[in-house]
Amino acid sequence: MRASLAPLEAAVRASMYGLATLLGRQPGELVAELAPVAVVPSAPPQVPVGLPSTLLQRRPDVRRAERQLAAETARIGVAKSDWFPKFSLTGDIGSESVTTGQWFTPNSRFWSFGPSFQWRIFDFGRVRAEVNAQTAVQEAALATYQKAVLTSLQEAESAMVAYAQEQNRHRALADAVGDNRRSLELANNLYLKGRVNYLDVLDVQRTLYQADDQLATSDQAVALDLIVLYKALGGGWESLPPMPTIPPTEVSTNSTQPPAQ
Repeated sequence: MRASLAPLEAAVRASMYGLATLLGRQPGELVAELAPVAVVPSAPPQVPVGLPSTLLQRRPDVRRAERQLAAETARIGVAKSDWFPKFSLTGDIGSESVTTGQWFTPNSRFWSFGPSFQWRIFDFGRVRAEVNAQTAVQEAALATYQKAVLTSLQEAESAMVAYAQEQNRHRALADAVGDNRRSLELANNLYLKGRVNYLDVLDVQRTLYQADDQLATSDQAVALDLIVLYKALGGGWESLPPMPTIPPTEVSTNSTQPPAQ
């Protein structure tokens, strides 16, 4: 047992360092805060995941793919704009003189103003190729977006199923631990009365310890599954409003008496 403690303590310390790195802090800054032993926080029995549309708005990878698709779609319009003529009005104003003494005189000033016209009328083949190439890029972005949506839904569904099933396993293990505790109590009573030998008591005690170990492992698994679900939902879930409390009905003391004859 002592030999198995060293790798566990090393894993705990590595997890502390990893959390500090994720927070942008030095590896040892969270050791004093996380070193004290505490009970694993209890997980909520139900998680209000909300609608799939809300999930798509929360996941950063889905939002990134959607914005990339929108950008590539807009670039198709930019490429198609070369099919049409472009007009612009340009102007210029300044001063020009061969001597510095006449630099600020009215005769040294000049200005120009006029429209300009540009149209790639003899280059429509290249413009069409650019539009087709950008359309292919947009279709690839669309496929990436669809993949991101399906992946997010798959991860969310898988995380919810794993979380629910682990909670069922945890309840079953808790019931098994309770049954084993009662079995150990009965075995001790029978041993005190001379009905069984002490090996039977040790066997029941070993079964209880195994159930306790499995229950502790399940506690950890529930917490980890909740973290995976939190990540799959894109940062948590919507908080449901509290249910309104209904005050207890006031019953008159006279209502319980039989009516007068």
